[in-house]
Amino acid sequence: MHLVLCLLAAFWLGSQAQYAPDEVTELPGMMFKPNYRQWSGYLQAGPGRFLHYWFVTSQKDPATDPVVLWLNGGPGCSSLDGFLSENGPFHVNDDGATLYENPYSWNKIANMLYLESPAGVGYSYSDQTYTIDDNQVADDNYKALQSFFTKFPNFTQNEFFIFGESYGGIYAPTLSLRVATGEAKIKFKGFAVGNGLSSFALNDQSLIYFGYYHGLFGEDLWRDLNINCCNKSNCTFYNSSSEACQTMVNVAFNIVYETGLNEYALYLDCEGRHRGYEFTMSHLFKMFKKQLHIHKLPGTRTSPPSLGGVPPCINSTAQTNWLNRGDVRKALHIPDVLPLWDICSDPVGAQYKILYSTMKEVYQKLLSLGVRSLVYNGDTDMACNFLGDQWFVEDLGIKPTTRYQTWLYEDQVAGFFQQFANITFLTVKGAGHMVPQWAPGPALQMFQSFITNTSY
Repeated sequence: MHLVLCLLAAFWLGSQAQYAPDEVTELPGMMFKPNYRQWSGYLQAGPGRFLHYWFVTSQKDPATDPVVLWLNGGPGCSSLDGFLSENGPFHVNDDGATLYENPYSWNKIANMLYLESPAGVGYSYSDQTYTIDDNQVADDNYKALQSFFTKFPNFTQNEFFIFGESYGGIYAPTLSLRVATGEAKIKFKGFAVGNGLSSFALNDQSLIYFGYYHGLFGEDLWRDLNINCCNKSNCTFYNSSSEACQTMVNVAFNIVYETGLNEYALYLDCEGRHRGYEFTMSHLFKMFKKQLHIHKLPGTRTSPPSLGGVPPCINSTAQTNWLNRGDVRKALHIPDVLPLWDICSDPVGAQYKILYSTMKEVYQKLLSLGVRSLVYNGDTDMACNFLGDQWFVEDLGIKPTTRYQTWLYEDQVAGFFQQFANITFLTVKGAGHMVPQWAPGPALQMFQSFITNTSY
């Protein structure tokens, strides 16, 4: 019986290699033998638009484990960063030449699909110039998913989930709505957003409170903010018509943005900045930036240093060097004519058109369809802080079904969570913007609890 089961499993895995040209059989620098299979290639997202994907099967049971799509944000940043530094099965050593296994890889329990989106990001490309906006990205990603399941038809029987990080807070829900209401035969069960940009207003408003209560502003600035931005009933930091309030908010914003703090992880050092960082941070307080001259503080940087392929305060040099090796590109089936890989695309970020200021209606539509959702935040992130996402979930108009409570990892408090029917808000203690990178063990446990629909 054991032999029969093994033969059946081997037959099933063999049937998944229907698109053999994309299979990755070896990788430069991999000194270990993986117990999973992987494919890298292109999915058509529309006329002349091709999105690079990297797909790894589950280390547990590929035939029955869910398929999970992972999307990084930006807009304009590559999901291969999620693969190679967050939750993928292996990461790149500091030498930029060798790989090491990630013991907390999410493909321990799921088939993981990483998609570089939109076209122009990473190794994805388009043979024509086209308008890049939230709806176009969702449409392209939906077409790419259909292309994926055409290449791998047996996986249409597996449950399917979407995870997005950062500006993936826009990507994941908008794509989820298309999947949930579309005609493609996909067993869609839920979506999750990690440190996501869910509401510009709530993210901006909450950052002022986050900064003050984390000791960044001091009593003088806090008093000035309250005098100029607050009345007896409430404070309005993100869209005040008062020039005095706008001035104070800009002072606060520059403490977060210009003094050298790591906006992605408050308690970690900042290792350098990338131009893609300018696009990411420009989403904060964007209403004020065109109206006022930035108020500089002592010690403020006048121009952030450019370190080539290094993203905001994060050192990604090793993975950039590895991905741009000729033998690696060949192993991943990347056309020779494509330019070098970079973690974020300046042209995509500069041309991107934001259509949504909040995801509230999109979430409400998805939740009304019975789709499960998780909004999780590392609680030291200042780019998309936990308080703004907590307010966002609470503002959906759904009554809580549990109290706000702790969750544990290895007998230690890993954070807090609260459920609101089929959506959960959850924090990860001490983690920053990239939760699977800075809290890999708790992140894997959280991931497993969500996709198996079990208690946190």
